[in-house]
Amino acid sequence: MGKLFGTDGVRGKANIHPMTAETAMKIGQAVAHILKKDGHRLRVVIGKDTRLSCYMFESALASGLMSMGADVVLVGPLPTPGIAFITSNMDADAGIVISASHNPYEDNGIKIFGPGGFKLSDEQEREVERLVLSGELSALTVDSRHIGRAAREDDALGRYIVFLRHTFPRDLSLEGLKMVVDCANGATYKIAPLLFREMRAEVVPLHIYPNGTNINRDSGAVCPDGLSAAVKEHDAHIGLAFDGDGDRLIAVDEKGGIVSGDKILAVCAKNLKDEGGLVNDLVVHTVMSNLGLNLALKEMGIKGIATKVGDRNVLEEMVRRQAVIGGEDSGHLIFMEHHTTGDGILSALQLLAVMRKTGKPLSELSRIFTTLPQVVINVDVKTKPGLKTIPEIQEVISSAEKDLGEKGRVLVRYSGTQALCRVMVEGPTDDVTRRHAERIATVIARKLA
Repeated sequence: MGKLFGTDGVRGKANIHPMTAETAMKIGQAVAHILKKDGHRLRVVIGKDTRLSCYMFESALASGLMSMGADVVLVGPLPTPGIAFITSNMDADAGIVISASHNPYEDNGIKIFGPGGFKLSDEQEREVERLVLSGELSALTVDSRHIGRAAREDDALGRYIVFLRHTFPRDLSLEGLKMVVDCANGATYKIAPLLFREMRAEVVPLHIYPNGTNINRDSGAVCPDGLSAAVKEHDAHIGLAFDGDGDRLIAVDEKGGIVSGDKILAVCAKNLKDEGGLVNDLVVHTVMSNLGLNLALKEMGIKGIATKVGDRNVLEEMVRRQAVIGGEDSGHLIFMEHHTTGDGILSALQLLAVMRKTGKPLSELSRIFTTLPQVVINVDVKTKPGLKTIPEIQEVISSAEKDLGEKGRVLVRYSGTQALCRVMVEGPTDDVTRRHAERIATVIARKLA
């Protein structure tokens, strides 16, 4: 059957291996098996985004869990970080999210949080994978007297809203602030407009009518151009874009300028440092972060630590170094003082707090650094052989690196969640940067597409 887990759980086309109902049921069984303890009744939360296939996977996961004696709490559509919070808040043994994040609706995925709202360890994921692929699970189910129960929790959204509001300074208000909120027809479609209106902001909502197939379509954090136009049309102070499962944030300033995760990270890190809250004067980011971020952090007396791509890697490094803030340019931002995972709405509240504290518009705050020219090209690939094993690809990469020297860099990597190879080039000018990126992408397409 092959490997199940990628860099962020299990993900693939719905109804095609590995994202089948059969596999989902086995994952539920395996999670219950590795977490069960003698004399302890397991409780597992299941949440989802708004994809058509989520209902199928919700039923399959619940069936697998209950067949092993675990009780299931169904919370319906809720952002991934909301499931992490509810898992901890309800003293559950695990939380499972059915979502493929920013991917199109045809895809789906399964993410698993353990007790306390932290993602399962690599070792636990490997054991879940081993059990699913081994054929052992059918012999491990409980007898009919001990089958688990399922119940719906209608108050999950309310609990999560209370948690989010407590991350915003009590002496501040959003009254008088006009914002456009793009929910990508995903998991934030209900909670984000409701929360910001409760906090007295004037909200113009976009893409809040999910139909099962329109999640992330030309909207949200992966496609903020429409939000930019809406901010200018409505003369708003800020635009906020979330992705399908609500763990990313991309912002738009009052002039329509797009503000990346790197810039939000820098703005919030500077505020923490100014207030004496930046523990160890440290920010964790990934190798995909723009070189401009590193230069800005250095000027502010902040040490930047780069990790491999993926919020899991950022979180692990943050925990290891006791950092309180970290994230990715894609908009995954982690504020460890408040949460154990990236949270788009929580990140928005932290950014809005800086705006309120300083009295500065986002366009001024986001001038914290100049983004160096960067081009990212995604190349569809049929297979993922080691890039270093293909001389033609290595040759074109080496040529670009030699030409750029210290004025740029090249990063080529496979996506951990899609059949893509990502080519990222930074350079001194837009033309030079794009020329090298396109040249590398052409060779990769010729060899791997």
